[in-house]
Amino acid sequence: MHRRNRLYVTIGLVYGLLGGLLMLMRLIDPQLVPGNVLRIHGHMMMLGFVLMIIYGVGLHVIPRFGGYPLRSERVAMVQFWLANAGLPLMVAGWVIYDNWLTALGGALTVAAMALFGINMLLTVRWRSPLDRS
Repeated sequence: MHRRNRLYVTIGLVYGLLGGLLMLMRLIDPQLVPGNVLRIHGHMMMLGFVLMIIYGVGLHVIPRFGGYPLRSERVAMVQFWLANAGLPLMVAGWVIYDNWLTALGGALTVAAMALFGINMLLTVRWRSPLDRS
């Protein structure tokens, strides 16, 4: 497995743990964590935990299922950095109530999603060398 894909899965698991701990802290004392805690939690779980794991597993498995090489390793690396810059910026924006920071993080995250989709479409668009007919 490519190191980047292992990092995606590892980072996803860390986000899942942090998102869960964040809500436990909120249950203990709602004033303990500043910012928009519900949005932070939701995005850490969905974009951090779920999507990062989908990225890591998808970049590894989808090309192999069809017998394709990944179309662009360079695009996958740019996607990695965009995804891992976008979510922390969004979280920081919600902690300090800065809409511009949140919007910048969201734009980087959406760009990472678009790059993943494009890379996957270009990877599987041609017939697989494993296809017989």
